[in-house]
Amino acid sequence: MTVAVGIIGCGNISRAHVRGHLAVPEQARIAAVADVDAAVAAERAEQAGGARVFTDYRAMLDDGGVDAVDICLPHHLHADAIIAAAEAGKHILCEKPLCLTVEEAERIADAVRAAGVTLMCAHNQLMMPAVARAKELIDSGGLGRVYELHTADSFFNDFDPASMGWRAHAETSGGGELIDTGYHPAYLLLHLAGSRPVEVTAMLSTHRLTFMEGEDSARVLVRFEGGAVGEIVTSWAYDPAPYTDTFSVVGERGSLWSDGTTLHHRPRGGELATTRFPRLDSVPAVCADFTARIRDGVRPVHTEDEGTDVLKVILAAYASARDKRTVALAGLQGSGR
Repeated sequence: MTVAVGIIGCGNISRAHVRGHLAVPEQARIAAVADVDAAVAAERAEQAGGARVFTDYRAMLDDGGVDAVDICLPHHLHADAIIAAAEAGKHILCEKPLCLTVEEAERIADAVRAAGVTLMCAHNQLMMPAVARAKELIDSGGLGRVYELHTADSFFNDFDPASMGWRAHAETSGGGELIDTGYHPAYLLLHLAGSRPVEVTAMLSTHRLTFMEGEDSARVLVRFEGGAVGEIVTSWAYDPAPYTDTFSVVGERGSLWSDGTTLHHRPRGGELATTRFPRLDSVPAVCADFTARIRDGVRPVHTEDEGTDVLKVILAAYASARDKRTVALAGLQGSGR
């Protein structure tokens, strides 16, 4: 089976998504692309090898001949596009974040389940081999009961008011850096913890990108069921200091840490084991994983369920920073579910 994919939103991130689908011609083909900017859509169609061009994604859903869609839109447009695709019976890959509110997440879950389609969150860092091996070690009991976790994603972002576009505005981005780049260490933290988050405490900062409506940096503490505590460190204001690893986990039987390509595992009282993995272009990899799972009928690693948990952590962090308190995720409600 070859999955016919339609790209919704043809901005910069869609370039990598197209590469991912083109890399697996035995399982995917890009049948159509849609963007309100016809010139941008035409450029992406050419990259895809001659896909049909639409300036309205709803028309593509009706007449594009696609089995699945890959949503690469600005944050505030995700929910409506996901729901429209689900109602049209299409499987869905969506860039992070899933959406911007708990109510939107509930509507998405209802639409996906009613239609019986698969939604996969494009949490691309979960494709990294070092992450997969770390998850295996944790789930197999190699660290015993997990005590604490740390995830980080920071870099010097050279955005300026002219280039930042919709990301500079809370209404369209959903916040600031935390709900954008910070979403990566958030979903990675929850994935490695393997437990539901229950409460969040956060501090947000604007160190350098003062023209933004939202923060350019964040530190977030998350307590999980069972007592483990996780920390998220993320920023657009600075390059991280050396040896501040992408992720680390400590437990009763030892610890592990990684820069994203090399994984170190030290059992308590044992010898250090180091495994080096090849670098992976993770955005194309997540696209290839999506169509493989659709073809084979296998549940994605992160669906709307995990995507909603990550969103709740982010929203709780914003509430915590605003109100200067610890926020329970159980208190984040949409329509009263």
